[in-house]
Amino acid sequence: MPETSSTRKGFEVWAPFAESVTLLAAGQHHEMRSLDDGVTGWWTADVAREGGTDYGYLVDGKGPFPDPRSQRQPNSVHGLSRTFDASSYAWNDAEWAGRGLGGAVIYELHLGTFTPAGTLDAAAEKLDYLAELGIDFVELLPVNAFNGDHNWGYDGVLWFAVHEAYGGPEAYQRFVDAAHGAGLGVIQDVVYNHLGPSGNYLPKFGPYLKSGEGNSWGDSVNLDGPGSDEVRQYILDNAAMWLNDLHVDGLRLDAVHALRDERAVHILEDLAGLADGIEAETGIPKTLIAESDLNNPRLIYRRDTNGYGLEGQWSDDFHHAVHVNLTGETAGYYADFDSLAALAKVLEHGYFHDGSYSSFRGRHHGRPIRTGLAHPAALVVCSQNHDQIGNRAAGDRLSASLSYGRLALAAVLTMTSPFTPMLFMGEEFGASTPWQFFTSHPEEWLAEATANGRLKEFERMGWDPALVPNPQDPETFTRSKLKWEEVHDGDHARLLELYRALANLRRSTPELAGGGFTDTHVDFSEEDHWLVLSRGAVRVACNFGDRAVTKAIDGELLLATDPSADVGNGTLTIPAESAAVVRLPARELVAG
Repeated sequence: MPETSSTRKGFEVWAPFAESVTLLAAGQHHEMRSLDDGVTGWWTADVAREGGTDYGYLVDGKGPFPDPRSQRQPNSVHGLSRTFDASSYAWNDAEWAGRGLGGAVIYELHLGTFTPAGTLDAAAEKLDYLAELGIDFVELLPVNAFNGDHNWGYDGVLWFAVHEAYGGPEAYQRFVDAAHGAGLGVIQDVVYNHLGPSGNYLPKFGPYLKSGEGNSWGDSVNLDGPGSDEVRQYILDNAAMWLNDLHVDGLRLDAVHALRDERAVHILEDLAGLADGIEAETGIPKTLIAESDLNNPRLIYRRDTNGYGLEGQWSDDFHHAVHVNLTGETAGYYADFDSLAALAKVLEHGYFHDGSYSSFRGRHHGRPIRTGLAHPAALVVCSQNHDQIGNRAAGDRLSASLSYGRLALAAVLTMTSPFTPMLFMGEEFGASTPWQFFTSHPEEWLAEATANGRLKEFERMGWDPALVPNPQDPETFTRSKLKWEEVHDGDHARLLELYRALANLRRSTPELAGGGFTDTHVDFSEEDHWLVLSRGAVRVACNFGDRAVTKAIDGELLLATDPSADVGNGTLTIPAESAAVVRLPARELVAG
């Protein structure tokens, strides 16, 4: 087994099927020797590992291929690797104590489109803005090395390397250091369920993939077949690199439903145990959040209750219920959420499909969350994210079709829910720019296949193919970049101030920052289009209709999205397409 990524002194590689492995380092060839007579599959060379050395491996005379554990790929994922010593960085975050998920607000961003420059250093210049907004965690879309210049990041093929166009691993360390200095944690999106279509040389070395057992993106990662011990360790070592060597505070685990693992101990449980161990060693919380559409609460149950022990999971049901009630879209997987009753159920119970029939799937789906085993903060929710925007035909945000009032409703519902809210970059000021699906595959065949596949995908979904931009067109990437000048203009600035006020309200109002499932209750009227979320002494009243609504709510008006909202004489008047947050008077609580 190799040393950890920050302490590697020599060259070693796992290549169990190889009869010979040759190291090419600094232009010189070095025959490698097999460890333990070939039983383990590890090969090593008696060559010192010096900083800045370009190297690769020839397997049975073919190659050279990049190191599967490469931390730098200066000349694309097809080129040689370059040595990097993570331990040489002088960290300035000794005072950073970290924080847990409870009460936090997450901000999801894509480095390439977050700023005009599209780099880690440029993004670091926006950290004070995010801190002022009230953000607690910055969640970066995948940064591991992929082929081409720009991409969402889910086509990565070298999991240990930070994409060079973003600045490489040194820039990544600077970003995390700066984030901690600004009081922000960093969550890194990682992809362990598949590899990209270009530059994946792992099968040249060993059984990293299971041929014939595919998911939506290709062959599945070998988590439970022959040779899977080392593949799992590869994943665990990668997670340790982010959480330990690079001081990351948490990982967002992409599409865990595509992790095909039939072992008694699931890889997610192993990852949770690893994170807990690093947390115990460092004293800094390490948070793992799964992306999953399974509605299986076992993900967030503790390991001592037969759960996987993850701190959180994305909750699509919240997004769908909010989206349908604000936009009226009911196609595809939105069909079951066409009611305020659906939104009310999600707010009270976490899942909508908790064993109920899913018309989109044509079967029953999910199971209920046992309130004693999970806290609502474990569900990460949003009204927009990279998938829900980028996987629309035109990549259009809610701001492209909704009024300010309805955007404000989305903000209030997300930020005052009992769950952990996540914003997608630009959402906070109603960005006018779309966020589209973009790629930069250098290979002509792959570029054509990607573009054609995108069109066929939307044809099946009933979208007009004319709306679908070519992902390979550089303009598709360019038009997806945020326009930061918008934050000062009109409703953009107004919405930004609302998000800031909501984040401050969450922090200053215990009922909004905490509280469990039993502290949440929802009243609503389908006919009159209103919903009132009760969280302890706080009432969040939402009017989805086009006429003002008056409710029997009295108390202190904490926030209103429309200035004409009024509370007094035992009633709250909520203007059309607006929301108000009220704290009940003490006498009403006693009486109740």
